[in-house]
Amino acid sequence: MRGDIENQQGMFSYVSLESRVPAEHPLRAIKARADAALKELAALFERMYSKVGRPSIPPERLLKAQLLIALFSVRSDRQFCEQLQWNLLFRWFLDMTLDEAGFDASSFSKNRARLLEHEVARRFFETVIRQARAEKLLSDEHLTVDGTLIESLASLKSVRAKDDDDDGPIDPGNRGVDWHGQKRSNDTHASVTDPEAKLYRKSHHGAAKLYFNGHAVSDNRHGLVVDFEVNDVIAGERDALDRRINRRRFRRLKTLGGDKGYHTRAAIEKLRRRGIVPHIAPIAGRYTPGLDGRTTRHRSYLLSQRKRKLIEQAFGWLKTVAGLRKSRFFGRAKTELYGLIAMSAYNLVRMSRLRPLTG
Repeated sequence: MRGDIENQQGMFSYVSLESRVPAEHPLRAIKARADAALKELAALFERMYSKVGRPSIPPERLLKAQLLIALFSVRSDRQFCEQLQWNLLFRWFLDMTLDEAGFDASSFSKNRARLLEHEVARRFFETVIRQARAEKLLSDEHLTVDGTLIESLASLKSVRAKDDDDDGPIDPGNRGVDWHGQKRSNDTHASVTDPEAKLYRKSHHGAAKLYFNGHAVSDNRHGLVVDFEVNDVIAGERDALDRRINRRRFRRLKTLGGDKGYHTRAAIEKLRRRGIVPHIAPIAGRYTPGLDGRTTRHRSYLLSQRKRKLIEQAFGWLKTVAGLRKSRFFGRAKTELYGLIAMSAYNLVRMSRLRPLTG
């Protein structure tokens, strides 16, 4: 018999969001690990907020909302707040009831400065890494380092000569800025809207754009990202390498993989002085002491070269799923904040697949 549509809605509705989410849903394992990590940061959250005044949106909820933005490729904070009105899965993940009102997109921007001041994103990222280490999913002895370009949110129209004192519009009438016949460099020009972004081009024949440089370190066992930062694109990957090998967390490091960008005499010598075997991809025809046949002949070197590609998967996820091919914010600090949360989301996804939680 054909069913009829009942236009009359019930006066009361008793719906449990917990029952609406399937037991095998992959977001369940991610939520459990994220809640455990946020619980460890409870003392930090207590210090961040005043004891008096009107209660704010819980910082745990704002951080988990950023995780959802990365996991579900939501384009902006505003679009997420719109989806929060009707998406039951989002409300379940944030521990919100159906009757509870959502929050405005301005809540993210107002609290972002507080998150930066207390380095909440980095501490959350490191807490997730400690979970992976406790679950025996990490290798602290064999790692890979690499970098990727992150395009700035600023437009090329915002680039102006540093000695230009004109405070008026850069492109009156939006007719377009003609740079034909003019030379631009980071020494003479800078973006007005994002001065920290630098002009850079990927190849000699490519166009120069405003970029940041994202640097990451991943383990060779499962490809989990154990370190991430956003820096000046001019600083280069080798400068980031110096900072990493001097960090205490990498004191057990035995081998470090990398692409041809790290094949320099200075980088190889620094690794050797620290007792780290450089599993760097060699440039054909370039001889560098410390990276020769005595290193490349071993099976461990070939294995590191295969595992080295795992970090590219993390960068691919960061740019496609998490949407960080182009930054959503002005400035290095805010770009790094979202990048750390996105990389935390990537690690949580990997961990949930490697070791699903049961019960």
